[in-house]
Amino acid sequence: MATNQEQRDLEQIFPVCRMIVGEQVWQELLSLSPKTSPENLPAFLADFGQGQVVPPYLPELARLERTFNKATMAQADFSRPAERPVLNPTLEILELSWENLASLLFEDAATDIARPEKSPEWVVVFRGPQSQKMRCRPATDQELLALKVVAADLNPDQVALENHVPLGVIDRALSHADRMGLTLAPESKIRRNPAFFTGRKAMEQFQIAPVFTLQWHITQSCDLHCRHCYDRSSMMELELDQGMAILDDFKSFCRSRHVDGHISFTGGNPLLYPHFNTLYQQAADLGFSLGILGNPAAKERIEEIMAISEPVFYQVSLEGLREQNDFIRGPGHFDRVIDFLSILKDLDLYSMVMLTLTEDNRDQVLPLAEELRNKTDLFTFNRLSLTGEGAQLQSTQRDGFESFLQEYIQAAKTNPVISLKDNLLNIIRYREGGDLFGGCAGFGCGAAFNFVSLLPDGEVHSCRKFPSPIGNIFEQSLAAIYDGPQAEQYRNGPQACNDCPIRPVCGGCLAVGHGMGIDIFTEQDPYCFMSQTEREAGLMR
Repeated sequence: MATNQEQRDLEQIFPVCRMIVGEQVWQELLSLSPKTSPENLPAFLADFGQGQVVPPYLPELARLERTFNKATMAQADFSRPAERPVLNPTLEILELSWENLASLLFEDAATDIARPEKSPEWVVVFRGPQSQKMRCRPATDQELLALKVVAADLNPDQVALENHVPLGVIDRALSHADRMGLTLAPESKIRRNPAFFTGRKAMEQFQIAPVFTLQWHITQSCDLHCRHCYDRSSMMELELDQGMAILDDFKSFCRSRHVDGHISFTGGNPLLYPHFNTLYQQAADLGFSLGILGNPAAKERIEEIMAISEPVFYQVSLEGLREQNDFIRGPGHFDRVIDFLSILKDLDLYSMVMLTLTEDNRDQVLPLAEELRNKTDLFTFNRLSLTGEGAQLQSTQRDGFESFLQEYIQAAKTNPVISLKDNLLNIIRYREGGDLFGGCAGFGCGAAFNFVSLLPDGEVHSCRKFPSPIGNIFEQSLAAIYDGPQAEQYRNGPQACNDCPIRPVCGGCLAVGHGMGIDIFTEQDPYCFMSQTEREAGLMR
């Protein structure tokens, strides 16, 4: 018979088994076994269960509870970054002959507990690296694949080749396992200048970017001729083999920096690129998440793209209400976009609408947002960059810009499609004591930090909205370009912003500053309304 200490251990480790059989049967079990211990209880239950009135799944449930306890007691230091992908040190993987047992361990947290069924199931038990909470749930085939690759230190390329699957299948599985906490991957090397965070510990979540975006202008061809177009110059069409080589180079860059890669295909109109489907397929096969910044298209064309791989978003543009928009983008464009948004909604494809803010359309932004309510998933704006043909238009006046932003923030509280993007919105959030958001690119101005723009001729720019060349991908690798002095200069931004309390989520807009003729590496955004008193106070949360 179990000693008092053994009995307490058993009650602590197997509370669910004890609850299921009831106190009377539980005590009978302990009295029948001369040496009942956590290690031998599952085997004892298997023997005892023959011909007895206990659930047939009880031995397996005991194995699971014992494993859960083991993982709970495991020691792990999650504060030290991994040098290479490794398994979560608390992870336990259990192959069971009954399914739905994991839900029994968390019955109080569920409203509908699945009945145990006789069927094989793999279960993972681990402590979340971030939350420190214990997890116990069935493992998916994708997760088991990732765990095998990491545990055996296999080469993802070789695994994909041997299993005749796209590399993206393996990489997506590995990324998923890392996000779920099943594995620990090295930290992203896309990191902000540490000086941005001196005295700003509350903003450290904006220090490391887990995703890097390539905004890829694959063609200059376009079916529109917008009055604010940044670049109507003609360029040689990107050859397909060049595009494939760029994808391989981007994959190498993302691996070397330990980030997930995202590609936003754009142009011109990216769908006019003659090899779009082939390039898009290869990008999907390599595991990149994909988005499209384009023009309205036929439903059949979008379905064709979705059959290859569903983009995470499709973005179109409107420049105000019908008359103003069609003046900028051409007659009939407004109605075509509204019809196209209906197509995207029918296809359940996430839609985004972007507006370029000028003096002529500022008073139409919020009315347009109301027009788009229930028609799109997200609406936001960028300020006009006085570059290319956009230099002929009028920037929104600085007088009244702050009050416009305040009205925009208020409208966003009641209109779910309105999204915050302009970095200067964070000044208002800061003043109001609210949470700061990531700004234009999730990390303030992301130029040459967590994104770059690539043109059809191979030129890489820190931002597409103004001339900001940092290299040519046909002459250097993306890694060499990113590490170059020009890129570093753009991502450090204006020196005048260094002492600003919200620098990590702002930095203004370099494109706007460039268009207004300032030195963007020393002077702040001309529209900035953060007072010197506020800067000096440096009130950080």
